[in-house]
Amino acid sequence: MADAYLYDAVRTPFGRHGGALATTRPDDLAAHVIEALEDRGLDPDRVDEIVFGDANQAGEANRNVARMAVLLAGWPTDVPGTTVN
Repeated sequence: MADAYLYDAVRTPFGRHGGALATTRPDDLAAHVIEALEDRGLDPDRVDEIVFGDANQAGEANRNVARMAVLLAGWPTDVPGTTVN
């Protein structure tokens, strides 16, 4: 098994059901996390994969949030994104 490295940790804001973030897409929030990591010095060309945890996906949130976030953050299309429920 290859070694795994955690570069940094950034989290999205959270709120209550129907609250201020109710109309914000999860992949838009996740894209901000990826952009923040890049702002902190993470080089997208050195990233093998982005993995996000996203519990209780349903409705509009029921997609590969990590992959969409990578694309929304403007990262190269060859950086894969995986979402784990």
